[in-house]
Amino acid sequence: MEKDEHLLTTSNHDRNAAGLTYVYPVVSRRAGGVSIGVNLNPNNACNWHCVYCQVPDLVRGSSPDINIALLNSELSNFIDELLYGHFMQEHVPESCRRICDVAISGNGEPTSCKQFDTVTDTIIHCLQDTGLLESIPVVLITNGSYVHRPQVQQGLEMMAAHRGEVWFKVDSATDEGIERINGVTLSPDQLRKQLEIAATSCPTWIQTCMFNWDGQSPDETEITAYLDFLAALVREAVPVKGVLLYGVARPSMQPEAAHVSPLDEGWIKGMAQRIEAVGLPVKLSA
Repeated sequence: MEKDEHLLTTSNHDRNAAGLTYVYPVVSRRAGGVSIGVNLNPNNACNWHCVYCQVPDLVRGSSPDINIALLNSELSNFIDELLYGHFMQEHVPESCRRICDVAISGNGEPTSCKQFDTVTDTIIHCLQDTGLLESIPVVLITNGSYVHRPQVQQGLEMMAAHRGEVWFKVDSATDEGIERINGVTLSPDQLRKQLEIAATSCPTWIQTCMFNWDGQSPDETEITAYLDFLAALVREAVPVKGVLLYGVARPSMQPEAAHVSPLDEGWIKGMAQRIEAVGLPVKLSA
């Protein structure tokens, strides 16, 4: 097999590339380099069902019990391999060979993990032991469902103390849009409350995925509701840092995949400008 078939790219996020249970590398569009992923849902279980999700065999559920000792071993050894081994040369394009963060994410909702605070503490100590704590942040990628739980709050406080960030999913600000896109019954007001908890606990970016549905871009009703949602955050001084706006770069692995396709680049750039006009900075990954 040719060497370049092993390369990870922004469209190839093979979570088995390192052959580990919890730790995997990602060449991240949004982070701009190699993100060390920590997968707290190796059972492919999530409480949401997003139509663009790339996780195969996704099921409803929550994180299983995490083997903390195994996580610690995998993360420490993998960081050593990235820093001193051959993994970067064999799997990562030369232009992307820098470690940009450790991302708590994976194959489901990570805050469903009952050991979230212990996991966060383990990650921070691994970074401290490898001399990276002051140079790379810990990022939580979340739908925000469980940010009110005490163990999640404790984890967010630890992250905030070490330049951590939350990337909080907001794909729609209508009841209908949330149900269709994220597969969950949730009102925009409920979503807003969870977002406020996250944003007041740890620096938080809104993360929004936009795409065509049956070949049609989001309609003006959806866009207006979304922009109004953002405008209210600005007006009421909810401390969000901005919006991470991105499109679909990899095929969905869900039954709804046939409905989902990438937006025109001009459309999504125009959307970024409309968000900026509301008063929030935008990082765009089309």
